Amino acid sequence: MHTLEALARDARALANGEVVLSAPETEVARQMQICNACRYCEGFCAVFPAMTRRLAFGQADIHFLANLCHNCGACLHACQYAPPHEFAVNVPQAMAQVRGQTYADYAWPPALGRLYQRQGLTLSLALAAGLALFLVLVLAVVLQGQGLGALWSAPGSDFYGLFPHNLLVGLFAPVFGFATLALGLGVRRFWREITPATSGAPLSAPATTEATGAVLRLKYLDGGHGDGCHNEDDAHTLARRRYHHLTFYGFLLCFAATSVATLYHYLLDLPAPYDLPSLPKLLGAAGGVSLAIGTAGLWRLNLRRHPLHGDAAQKPMDRGFIALLFLTATSGLALWAARGTPALALTLCLHLGAVMALFATLPYGKFGHGIFRTAALLRHAVEKRQPNPIGLGAD
Repeated sequence: MHTLEALARDARALANGEVVLSAPETEVARQMQICNACRYCEGFCAVFPAMTRRLAFGQADIHFLANLCHNCGACLHACQYAPPHEFAVNVPQAMAQVRGQTYADYAWPPALGRLYQRQGLTLSLALAAGLALFLVLVLAVVLQGQGLGALWSAPGSDFYGLFPHNLLVGLFAPVFGFATLALGLGVRRFWREITPATSGAPLSAPATTEATGAVLRLKYLDGGHGDGCHNEDDAHTLARRRYHHLTFYGFLLCFAATSVATLYHYLLDLPAPYDLPSLPKLLGAAGGVSLAIGTAGLWRLNLRRHPLHGDAAQKPMDRGFIALLFLTATSGLALWAARGTPALALTLCLHLGAVMALFATLPYGKFGHGIFRTAALLRHAVEKRQPNPIGLGAD
């Protein structure tokens, strides 16, 4: 009977042109009303100060708050209304469920977002393996039909002796361009939705500086007190923050290595491969090691995470992204070791397949969440500088 009443209510709302909240969005709105009356966690992270500026929570507000949440778990372990209390307040889990919904809702094209959300790990590994196999077959053709056995005796030091530079550009440019386009379209829709709900004021230099600092330092993974957040129990730990830092900056170093190598190739006429102490090699080696350690740590923490933290349905998506990052880092390091050996050709195919799979899935998983969270932090930094529309201290 309750279900029929809910369906009838939603049907009336749709007929009137109103926005109908999904079940996860409705749950976040319910919990935020309770939290707004309590406010014990107001100093924990950016979510709760932003919450106190609202008396009602529309869809845009909910999407904004959900992507502002870092899922550190501090509020769950501090909450007097957490399960098994009848109020069943679990902000990290409720926010995670809405975040997962936003990844699919804002994804372009939407079908890929839903597929990756359901089968992230399987899709990631299958895509990497399939692309690596495709590159093996391409290389067999490049080697003028000498057969797959020739791969083991292919030239052992020159990457471009295996894959011509223009061929690599032709393979990777469309994938990178598609990922950039898909992610850009999704974030643009998200930004346009949350901007009116967060005062509508434009970006300013102080707000941008503050938000950038919060992103680069992962400020809101400190639990609100600097001792860290929670993982499998009530103990505070900085492990998640540190492994996220290793992963984040490792990825940036690897991207920087590729960018510098591109400049070397086109501006200085110095094609790969590079040796120490060249800048591309230094950046790539440091980034690869950092990325491998960071993703291995995040995988371990993900396996041990408290069941009340986050959304269990998103674990395949989370682990798929972690697995691709780890495979990209370790295969890149292995490629360095394989230079001058018969294993170079197959190792190169594995590495390039992992990189292509990583970029193809970037708009649909945890990489996207970093971009959406950055957008939410920017809007929070703007909003907090505007007059508070409610409360005793309102202007």
